[in-house]
Amino acid sequence: MNDLNLGNELAWFCLQSQPKHEHIAAARLRQAGVEIFLPRIRFKRKTVRGPAWVTEVLFPAYVFARFDWHESLQMVRHSAGVSRVVSFGGKAPTIPDDVIAALREQVGDKELHVIPDAVQPGEEVEIAGGAFHGLRAVVQQVFPAKQRIKVLLEFLGRQTIVELSSEAVVSEQSARSRLV
Repeated sequence: MNDLNLGNELAWFCLQSQPKHEHIAAARLRQAGVEIFLPRIRFKRKTVRGPAWVTEVLFPAYVFARFDWHESLQMVRHSAGVSRVVSFGGKAPTIPDDVIAALREQVGDKELHVIPDAVQPGEEVEIAGGAFHGLRAVVQQVFPAKQRIKVLLEFLGRQTIVELSSEAVVSEQSARSRLV
């Protein structure tokens, strides 16, 4: 991050949004003509009804905005959903263009990175839904054509191999850590 550039130029800044209002802040600022970058990830998560696809922001409560500090600061600060411009010691650092470009390259043009739900042999998974809901298992074999997998799980005091739908498991690895 660089120190605040006092020239009349567009620069990237980090904004803190109100809790769970990143999308509102981004929409309002986009309507006002501010360039916004709000990276999101989509992944499969375990729920009580079985696995479900969810979309979350990559950096909860933060939005990246590109604007002219002198011309647009008041409008940005008072936009719906915006809590504050992130600053340290009274100075708001700018974010280099290449940092935003690298993030965009990683996440994609639509600001949405889909984390594939394909599992690999040896990977730890949690079973979501059905008779084995909540049990942890290790993938033994994957049958992509059938959309099925064999897992090794401990059940009733012994290890058992069970064949399940690949949709019935959720990877144990954190979705955010899989982005790298």
